[in-house]
Amino acid sequence: MNLIERVKSILLQPKETWVVIDSETTDVATLYTQYAMILAAIPAVCGFIGLSLIGFSAFGVSVRMPLVSGLVNMVVSYVLSLVGVFVLGLIINALAPTFGGQKSAIQALKVAVYASTAAMVGGVFSLLPALSMLGLLAALYSIYLLYTGLPVLMRSAPEKSIAYTVVVIIAAIVMGVIIGAVSSVFMPRGADMLGGADAPAITMNTPGGQVSINTAGLEAAGKKMEEAARQMEQAQKSQDPAAMAAAAGAAATAAAGALGGGQAIAAQSLKAALPEALSGLPRTAFEVQDGAALGLPTSQASAQYGSDDKQVRVEILDMGGLSQMAVMAMGLGQGEKEDQTSAEKTWQEGGRTLHQRYAKDGSHAEFKTVLKNGLVVSIEGDNMGIKELRGFISQVDLSGLEGLARKGKS
Repeated sequence: MNLIERVKSILLQPKETWVVIDSETTDVATLYTQYAMILAAIPAVCGFIGLSLIGFSAFGVSVRMPLVSGLVNMVVSYVLSLVGVFVLGLIINALAPTFGGQKSAIQALKVAVYASTAAMVGGVFSLLPALSMLGLLAALYSIYLLYTGLPVLMRSAPEKSIAYTVVVIIAAIVMGVIIGAVSSVFMPRGADMLGGADAPAITMNTPGGQVSINTAGLEAAGKKMEEAARQMEQAQKSQDPAAMAAAAGAAATAAAGALGGGQAIAAQSLKAALPEALSGLPRTAFEVQDGAALGLPTSQASAQYGSDDKQVRVEILDMGGLSQMAVMAMGLGQGEKEDQTSAEKTWQEGGRTLHQRYAKDGSHAEFKTVLKNGLVVSIEGDNMGIKELRGFISQVDLSGLEGLARKGKS
């Protein structure tokens, strides 16, 4: 199955494509590793880039989710979206006889996975929060895909397709509320929180060139998810709630394993790039975090510099295997805007993606760059202009950071 061709066909010719899908022989691992796990990364990663790296402005106020909070939200939403698709398949399968259809776990999962295409692809609009409404419209198109797929794959009565679709959507909404509640448990709180060679790969063209996403880790994660699916099916037959909960947890763990495309650069190596002082401003504090404790392939180092009238904060973040997705997403988000009080711009230069935002009254400025190896270096300061702030970032060894390489797999 060609991923790009399948996405195009299900979006543009759904009725014909559902007939093709109906006749395909597949399994849970293939549906996840070759399709769902890849597309589900679009809304998760683009949402992180839009909210934490770019942010949004309204009425002269800029809002940006702290980086670590955004990163945890990205991982949790990614994992739970994959679990949600699986549960949606269970719902579709369970309801099939009610609407004159035939139960089939794999056919139901096909419907859940491919009907979600529009919603997942529409997640690219999360890069710019102002365009997030377009993502909602894309999600609504997934309802139409569901409507056209149910009678073909589940053999439901055509005259009951609308009712079948409505009931599934209601159940999905309830599931979404539950997933949202679960997600909120994992979200950090507090405004002061810091922020294989032969393996197949997906190559995407971006304004900054081609970006290859290695899918080697997806195969192993897919096999684990397939085993979790068998456990969930057995638990469902036995009607054992504890066993079903354990199987769902195993599926979530397997999905999380798909994120490991390489170990994050050691946090201490990132810390070494933080200078003792910036243009006479002494380093007053620093913090180093290693995401391995949370099961995340990430690392981060940050430092605070300041005097009585100026404060500067520098942060270096590595997202491990997802770093190349950051390069791709930032490359897609180029543009600029300006009003009476502030200005911001995202562009590419020398193979790096740069983003700056500042208040015209000199009260605040921030600048960040995504290096060629995916490291994100951010600096923000109070009581200074953008030119002065960029002078500070020049004292951070960006070339040295760009030369750091990841090894192994997370």
